[in-house]
This record gives sequence, structure tokens and C-alpha cells, in this order.
Amino acid sequence: MTTPGAGLRAGDVRVGTSGWSYDHWKDVLYSRGTPSGRRLEVYAESFDTVELNTSFYHWPRAEGFRAWEARLPEGFLMTVKAPRGLTHARKLRSPQLWTERLAEGMAALGGHAGPLLLQLPPDLERDDERLSAALDALPAGVPAAVELRHPSWVHDDVFALLERHDASYCVMSGAHLRCELSATSELVYVRFHGPDRERLYVGSYSDADLDWWAERIHEWRAAGHSVLCYFNNDGEGNAVRDALSLRGRLE
Repeated sequence: MTTPGAGLRAGDVRVGTSGWSYDHWKDVLYSRGTPSGRRLEVYAESFDTVELNTSFYHWPRAEGFRAWEARLPEGFLMTVKAPRGLTHARKLRSPQLWTERLAEGMAALGGHAGPLLLQLPPDLERDDERLSAALDALPAGVPAAVELRHPSWVHDDVFALLERHDASYCVMSGAHLRCELSATSELVYVRFHGPDRERLYVGSYSDADLDWWAERIHEWRAAGHSVLCYFNNDGEGNAVRDALSLRGRLE
């Protein structure tokens, strides 16, 4: 099976956050004197992976990806969120329009490039043909993780489709999102959107929650999977604290 860049191997686990440049992380991860332009370097002193989410709102030019690549330390892994123009505006229609731009961006990250995350909107119901065509149109050699938010996607046939494309089913934790512990490729990709039952991105995970997830991750590792985990509950710095706490349990 395809292995992402930066030396990620079967059994490896990395834990980080979705995004890194938040003003409200001052005194949590960044000192008050840290310039915004230095946040990535400071982040990389504590974490070895991050999920790039600015690419969802505006897909950067290759020069932007090369600038990030130059700032990252050896072995650091950056996963990239696919543009909403592909996943939300077109809802995966005509994916070939994005192939070249996606390829240029991912290639510019060099050995730091991890999977490309396709987060589908919650109102996009199951359409196997459309998903298969989108995965076929992704650049060669770029592994994919797919976050399928509408519950209709939770089906064995969809998991089999992802397996055929060597794409990771994105395991989700968050309000009104079905938590399905499915591993469809060597890589298991997990996104933590917060423990609140009614609102996404709110709150901090309890010790019991993190203990439970650590057990699941150990099970995936024992089965030969690598695991990437990203916390998206950035408010009040919860993502930083939760990521460090989960990683401590795994070490």
C-alpha cells in the first residue's frame, strides 16, 4: 500500500492540530512576543505534524507550498486539506479541473507532504460513482483521506471503494458526526472536532475520552496501521493541550 511522505511507516503514530496560526494560542503554545510569521517554527518545536487548513479556503500557488517546505524541519509531515472549490462548490464534480494544481502544490512540499484530505460537506449524500471519479483524478502518488460527513456514506460498499483506491476513511469525533472506526488503508486518519455533543470545535476532551482513543490507536498500531491524528477544537488552545495529552498517553 502507498505510504505518505516524511518517513511514515506502519506502526507510526503522529498527533498534531488542524492549523497552527491562532491568536488565541498565545500563552498556550506561543509566547506573547512570538511574531505571527514565526509560529510555524515554534509549532514544529512541539509537534512533528500539522494539518494545513488554509488551503481549504484558498489553494496556494506552488511558491506558497515551497515556502512552507523550506521552513519545516527534517521529518516533519504536513497533510493538506483539499480546496472547498472541489469538495463544496463543485461537490467533487469535474475533479480533473483540479488535478494539475493539486499535483503542483503537493510536489512543492517535497518529502514533507502527507495525505490530501477531502472533507465533504454534510449535505452531500452518498454517490459512489462521483467519489470514485474524484479519487481517480487525484495526482498519482498522492495518498488521500476522505471525511464523509453525511451518514449515508457509512456502508461496507463505500469502505470497499476506499480500499480499492488505497484511500483512508477519516475517522471523526464531533457533534452529530458518526464515529466509525474503519481502517480502509495502511494509514488511519483521525480528526477530533471536539467533545461537545451539540457544537463542533468546542470544549476539551476528558481524560477518559483520551484514554479510550489511546486504546483504539494502540489497536490500530498492533494491526500494522500507521495513524495520523489532528485536533480541530482550537478554541482556548484546547487542541494544543489535547494533542499533547494524547501523545503523552501513546509514548
